[in-house]
Amino acid sequence: MDLFPPYFTTFPFLFPLPQAMKILIADRFPETHRHTLTVAGHHLVYEPNLSADTLQQALRGPEALIVRSTKVDAAALDAGADLKLVIRAGAGTNTIDKTHAASRGVRVCNVPGANSIAVAELVIGLIIAIDRSLADNILDLRNRRWNKKRYSKGRGLYGMSLGLLGLGAIGLAVAHRAQALGMRVCVVAKPTRAESAKAAIADRGIVALASMPELLRGSDVVSLHLPANAQTKQMVDAEFLAEMKPGAMLINTSRGELVDEAALLHAMDRKGIRAGLDVYQHEPTHGEGEFTSALANHPNAHGTHHIGASTEQAQNAVADGVLRVINSFEKGEPLYCVNA
Repeated sequence: MDLFPPYFTTFPFLFPLPQAMKILIADRFPETHRHTLTVAGHHLVYEPNLSADTLQQALRGPEALIVRSTKVDAAALDAGADLKLVIRAGAGTNTIDKTHAASRGVRVCNVPGANSIAVAELVIGLIIAIDRSLADNILDLRNRRWNKKRYSKGRGLYGMSLGLLGLGAIGLAVAHRAQALGMRVCVVAKPTRAESAKAAIADRGIVALASMPELLRGSDVVSLHLPANAQTKQMVDAEFLAEMKPGAMLINTSRGELVDEAALLHAMDRKGIRAGLDVYQHEPTHGEGEFTSALANHPNAHGTHHIGASTEQAQNAVADGVLRVINSFEKGEPLYCVNA
């Protein structure tokens, strides 16, 4: 189900944007949604290839900035003398200096939940790919090698236990799909969890376990769905990995900062931990380029290029959300503001 209905962009007059702004779009953004903003009277500067280094110059003049992965640091914010609003076209805002933005009176807003289906689909895809060794299957066939004996050893997902760390929109979307495949889904019980989340756990048959070690010891797959912050930075460390089952899978489609990569490499070598990774520490901030990563190159890793939210369906849903944020900001009621 789409989180933002298609009539938003089909009939933009239903959602009037009262005041015109100069808006810099520093990452890819659908042409249909750019057209909607232009029709509403906004002046768009579309520069999807900007980097953190070139952003400062481009920010001289715009009142609003739309980014996906481009880093917005204090220097960029200082360069934007007229800047009032930064919108992260997605959920995570760790690439934006929210504190400095607040000190300058700049609102930072995001679009939570709109890409949850796309990320959940990739999570399930990585789990299946690891279990059935899909990448190696494909490479061997492309190199004219037939090895049915080697690749006939997949366990199968039915009956596996999936431990979820993070039960927001993405975590719930993963749980729904995993349960459809016959997986047992577990989380750590938290007294501080919102009542709506507790109700979802009960209604969906998700198992709430008493502690993190209990979840790690009992899970065939552990999937991370947490933001990057001081509490989660390198939470997947040697102690965390020591609790996991030998040969278990670790899936990370959240942020590379959550994982101590040296510890994970050691666990992959010593206890056969297998990893499905869409994110990495020090990954490139631009779309193409050279990337050297011992973790991504490890034979136990199935890696993708930070593409969790990169489906056409997800990008349209996120773009709809961006238009809603602009509309609400112009009405004086910023939607999804994360640094108020």
